[in-house]
This record gives sequence, C-alpha cells and structure tokens, in this order.
Amino acid sequence: MCIYVAGGSSQLDVCGRTTPPADEAEFFRIANSTVHPVDQPPLMASPLSVRAVKAACIVSNVAPRPLSTLISRRPFSTSPKSGSTAEQSSEQDIAIEEAKRPRWSYTPPAAKAPFSLRARKHPEYRVNEDPAVLDQFYVRLLGDGGEKVLQDELKWLAVTHKSFDQGRRGFNDRLAFLGKNIVQLQASLALVQNGEAVSQIDKYGRTPFTHPATQGLRNLSSDTKSFLTDRTKLADLAMQRYNMEKVIRWNPRDPTNLEGSGLELVLAHSLYAVVGAVAMEKGGQYANEVAKERILAPLGVKVA
Repeated sequence: MCIYVAGGSSQLDVCGRTTPPADEAEFFRIANSTVHPVDQPPLMASPLSVRAVKAACIVSNVAPRPLSTLISRRPFSTSPKSGSTAEQSSEQDIAIEEAKRPRWSYTPPAAKAPFSLRARKHPEYRVNEDPAVLDQFYVRLLGDGGEKVLQDELKWLAVTHKSFDQGRRGFNDRLAFLGKNIVQLQASLALVQNGEAVSQIDKYGRTPFTHPATQGLRNLSSDTKSFLTDRTKLADLAMQRYNMEKVIRWNPRDPTNLEGSGLELVLAHSLYAVVGAVAMEKGGQYANEVAKERILAPLGVKVA
C-alpha cells in the first residue's frame, strides 16, 4: 500500500510516482475513506519531505548484497605476490640462509630502508668483521682461554656501540651500565682498604675514636673515585694494553678525526660493557676479579 504525500498541485506516493493533480481536501477524503482496523487511526499526511520519501523508496527497492561482495578479497599484506613456484622456493632458500647466519654479522632486510635519504659526507668507516681478531682481543683482556669465556653473540655485542648500523644489530649500553657499577664498586673498596691513618690534634686534648676499618673513609669520595676511573685513563688502557680500537664497532661522525668523534668515550664504554658481559655470563665473582686484575691493577689501584 503506497503512502501519499500532499505536495501542492500533485501528490507523490512512497515510490516517487506522481498522481493526477487534486486538491488537498479531495486527497484527505480518499485517504480517510480507506477501511482501517478498529485500533488503527485514520491515515494522516506524512510529516516527511518529498526528498526523504524518495530516498526511503530508493533504499527499500535496492536488493541486499551478499556479504562476500562487501569484504575485500585482497590480502592485508602489502608484499608483492610471488609469480611462480621457482620464486617461492628461492625466497625460502634465502630465508633459510639468513637463519643460519649469526645475528651479529648482518642487518635484517626488513630493518633497513632501500636507500638513504641523506647524502654521505664522509667515506664509510670500516669495522672489524673477523672473529679471529676479536678472539685475540679477549685473550689479551681476559687471559688464556678468554675467547671461550663469552658466547659469540655476547662477544660481539659487548664491543658494539649504538652508533653502529643505527643500533639495528644491538648495542652495549645495558652491559656498560652493569660493568661500570662493578668497576666503581671495586674502586671504592680499594680506596677504603688502602687508607692511611691521619693524625688529628684536638685543641681540647680529646682523643677521637679510631679503628683500622674506618681509616680509609676519608679517601672515599666521588671526586677520588672519578679520578681513578677517568675515561681518559680507561681509554689509554684499552688502546695501549688491549688494542681495543681495532675491534670496537661504531660509526664515528668524522672518520678522519676519531678523537673528535668521541673515541675515548666509546672505548671506556666498551671496556665497561665487557665487564658487564662477563658478569652476565660467568657471575659477579668472576667479573669482580676481571675488574680488579685487568682494569684497576694496571691503573695502579690495588684491591685486597
């Protein structure tokens, strides 16, 4: 049953068809003369506009579409589709080869852009990639068998600065934080144990309490401890005794000026990281011995 809406000289039904012109009185007389149920009130003029009725008619006449036509069949992945079985097999072979390679030796393709947005101002700085050279460094630092103290992944991580490869292969910040605290703790113990008795003359003739365990407390200060573990001293130790500059992996700002690019800081940072890596792998007692014998003792600090 169509609903008629009065619209001036003509009427529109719900389907948008125009009826012969008639006055409004005749229109309402015909509409109210329709037989209605007892509980249904007579038909009144709809408050909807002609445009709204047309829109309702269009929506009601459109057949429902199946759900499969509303959902896109395109996969969510943006990677290009493989064209043939040969291409799929080659991609699988590449993935297997990358899985066999150690993580420190390469950067995953998905972690780097296809090209750089910045022009290179300086030549590329070459770092060590030979495991034999790295093992020789650990022998010099940790003694005989030092190349077997740490796992391969941890050995490379301890000498990798966060500037190398944009940090995509891991870096040694957390290891350096742990190692620095271990070295500074041993330096504090050395200052306390190697203290000398200081004679004080009291103007009232009083004798202050003294004990051998408290004689070195005056030496324990932040300035003294920083002087013993100064980064310049640690950098000199790392270069002259252990040749650490040949194995660290970093990206200097200016390869022609390594000192101006922060070589001292990177060397001291990496030396702390090696101590932290030893603590993670072999425990705190082993790391304490490394800090005392391999770092503090060459600097002239003796720890009992």
